[in-house]
Amino acid sequence: MTEVKGRCFCGAVRFKFTELPIATRLCWCRDCQYLSAGNASVNAIFRTETFELAGETTAYVSTADSGSTMSRRFCPKCGTPLFSESSSRPDVMVVRVGALDDPELGRPTSAIWTASAPSWAHIDDSLPQTKGQPAAVPSSGSVAVENNGE
Repeated sequence: MTEVKGRCFCGAVRFKFTELPIATRLCWCRDCQYLSAGNASVNAIFRTETFELAGETTAYVSTADSGSTMSRRFCPKCGTPLFSESSSRPDVMVVRVGALDDPELGRPTSAIWTASAPSWAHIDDSLPQTKGQPAAVPSSGSVAVENNGE
């Protein structure tokens, strides 16, 4: 069985998925820039049904431009950003690649919300790019699904 494990900086929160991510990408939406110290966030998208959590998280809930409710979870002890979940896509969750034990699993395969990137941003021209929110697609297989710009 495949296991993808991760944790927060202090180790109080640990998690695992029993499948590989269905998509990985860079997100340049303005929300992700706030969460990533001004850069794009690097995210892996997993099917929610394969998720297991040990430890407690705290959530910050906001409304995305689309009207979806976003729940961004983090460790209440060390503040590590961990997951994002959208009310419009309860079947998937976005995981910050920096929280994965093996960040190589999060190598981005696309970049989204590139129109929101600052002029100094480096966006890899070899990656497929979307200027805004990509179209939502099914959460099975290795495909792009709705992400942080929600």
